[in-house]
Amino acid sequence: MSPLVRTEDLIDAHDVADILGLTHPNSVSTYLKRYTDMPRPVVDLGRGRPRLWLRPEIEAWDAERVHR
Repeated sequence: MSPLVRTEDLIDAHDVADILGLTHPNSVSTYLKRYTDMPRPVVDLGRGRPRLWLRPEIEAWDAERVHR
């Protein structure tokens, strides 16, 4: 059985960038390469297509990163 996901928790690169304080959504790809512990998208439809993350995972990662 697939895990259940609350659709209201799904966010795109624009929202991830906002949470992380990045100026451009394309910077999220750079973060994915730079930080191996950054949460990965839960939906990735391939190159040039939408990627979606779980807001609670990104917020928790950002909070942990700030406290390092």
